[in-house]
Amino acid sequence: MFKGILITRDEAGYRAQLQEIDDAVLPAGDVSVRVEWSTLNYKDGLAITGKAPVVRRFPMVPGIDLAGTVIESSNPAWKVGDQVLLNGWGVGETHCGGLAQMARLQGEWLVPLPPKLTPRQAMAIGTAGYTAMLCVLALEKHGIRPQDGEILVTGASGGVGSISIALLARLGYQVVASTGRVAEAAYLQSIGAAAVIDRQELSAPGKPIGKERWAGVIDSVGSHTLANACATTRYRGAVAACGLAQGMDFPATVAPFILRGVTLYGIDSVMAPLAVRQEAWERLARDIDITRLDAISHEIALSEVVALAPQLLAGKVRGRVVVDVNR
Repeated sequence: MFKGILITRDEAGYRAQLQEIDDAVLPAGDVSVRVEWSTLNYKDGLAITGKAPVVRRFPMVPGIDLAGTVIESSNPAWKVGDQVLLNGWGVGETHCGGLAQMARLQGEWLVPLPPKLTPRQAMAIGTAGYTAMLCVLALEKHGIRPQDGEILVTGASGGVGSISIALLARLGYQVVASTGRVAEAAYLQSIGAAAVIDRQELSAPGKPIGKERWAGVIDSVGSHTLANACATTRYRGAVAACGLAQGMDFPATVAPFILRGVTLYGIDSVMAPLAVRQEAWERLARDIDITRLDAISHEIALSEVVALAPQLLAGKVRGRVVVDVNR
């Protein structure tokens, strides 16, 4: 038995509760991990509240992130005592996830914990930071350099946005943060934003093409915000799209792509191959400013997760939420 959040659906309805979970609930896997830290992400909030059909199998332990220690393995890549982390792969959706003290997983899903990071630091980064790094890598591989101009980061107060800002600033880029919470301007500037704009400048229906401004964009919002970001990206610039907080629609035209040669990169963090994941985590360990993780993240107990999930969906939670699964 172990403690965890368990989501069930039956004639009594849909509910998520902290409870003692029997090991038999865990699905098949060739590596068992004693989880030490997890996170609360937007997708986890959807799963816990049932606001979207994220969970595909019941009962389900939510949690798309985890960091911990291998306690049993029949996979030759891993041995007892190895420190590992996991992001994505449908964990928390179709396979029991990280918001519990125990997980049974497929070894090929795991990434070794970078030596420079503690398990808690890795979860302060989490899927949000890993996704942010994939976006930064896309802009770099496109050839965008700090001297090329401003980088727009939308959804700036959220997890992906916050870590994108911190990473880009550390790498020398001039970052403009777009947020619906302009009261967070001081926080965004403290983690590296050179300027802060109200999301309303981008979130309403706009023109097919606008004045060129951004050398590159990291967008976690989608919908009109993404369309307007593309429309105002400079000639041969690039946009990395990784989220849909405003919506999954894309009310745009082809004008930015055929008139300015703008490139739109779709960033998938869930099913990215191992080599991509390892590159991202190696870069995170090297490039993240560890001193800024405390400002970007805050810690809660496993017992607080269910109550906090609706607040996260309502946009009332800043940055990253790190979960101590042992309290």
